[in-house]
Amino acid sequence: MSSAFKDLYNLSFYQKLAQSLSDILPDFDEKLFIKHIFNEAFENYELKQRMRHTATVLHHFFPKNFAESSEKLIELINALRNNQIKENSIEFMFLPEFINLFGLHDLESSIKAMEHVTQFSSCEFAVRPFIAQYEKEMLVQLEKWSKHPHRKVRRLASEGSRPKLPWGMALQSFIKNPQPMIPILNHLKNDTCDNVRKSVSNHLNDISKDHPDLVLDLAQKWKGQSKETDAIIKHALRTLLKKGEPSAMHLFDLKPNLFNLTEFKILSPNIKTNDYLIFELELENIGKQTEILRLEYIIYYPLANGNLSKKIFKISEKQYETNVKTKILRKHHFRTITTKKFYSGTHQVSIVLNGVEQQQLSFEFNV
Repeated sequence: MSSAFKDLYNLSFYQKLAQSLSDILPDFDEKLFIKHIFNEAFENYELKQRMRHTATVLHHFFPKNFAESSEKLIELINALRNNQIKENSIEFMFLPEFINLFGLHDLESSIKAMEHVTQFSSCEFAVRPFIAQYEKEMLVQLEKWSKHPHRKVRRLASEGSRPKLPWGMALQSFIKNPQPMIPILNHLKNDTCDNVRKSVSNHLNDISKDHPDLVLDLAQKWKGQSKETDAIIKHALRTLLKKGEPSAMHLFDLKPNLFNLTEFKILSPNIKTNDYLIFELELENIGKQTEILRLEYIIYYPLANGNLSKKIFKISEKQYETNVKTKILRKHHFRTITTKKFYSGTHQVSIVLNGVEQQQLSFEFNV
């Protein structure tokens, strides 16, 4: 059996979907539906293509008027639940895609549909074109959703409006000016649901990439209000902390120049794909009292054009007693991944102590 994500869209899935469609569409023709799904191109479709294709085929069987078809979407979800189909399955992302494809001209019906559909399959991607096209109206709706009884609708208010949601269209207006979303995030920071609060932190992290002072100011105001808000701002400032932004470091009492790297050496100077880079370091707190250390390392990767790209990795963040030397052994796996291409050549690794980069060492990597 294939393990490719796209093969979640298989005959068994569509047969189960057809059962629920038969429950809500009196004249539904299952054989014709399956025939339209498995067209000549289906085998070559990737995941998102199959998702969009499923929504498009569904449109042929639903009423042509979107207000009516959006009601059928809600009926379909109820039928799926009655047939013991679980929510949050990635296959059902074709439901939000349906709204995205066919509902953009009908804001009122789409809002109603998204509010229901997101409780079954997240509308965080589908809502973004509506925010871009109807920003004023959608800001009012996002504020309403932030107070909705269902946690997934409240999460949509934050996640769907993130300026730079991964794999989603960028919301250029909010990238330029995120201020309209701050009151909504301020309200959601006290949400009882951990996933909602996590979305708030990810939203703020997006904002911090273009407006660091805004997020730092907000973090200062929120700090100490509760254990939950402290967790939000720590996660929200992760990009600034990785950059060693002094104001972010200061907020968490991460002081520079109170630790010495007394020893640093590479134990595997020549490695290849799927090997481990192994390095050892020794550090010492030279301050007068116990201090917190955020310990990280950077790997510099050569690119095809000869330039270097870097990525930072966190080892730990904890307290170290004064005048005590601590040895640490670290392994970094150079495993094959689809999202990054490695190139043979000289690489570098360095240690970062509370945002301050230390000595760099070189090692050889061969693909």
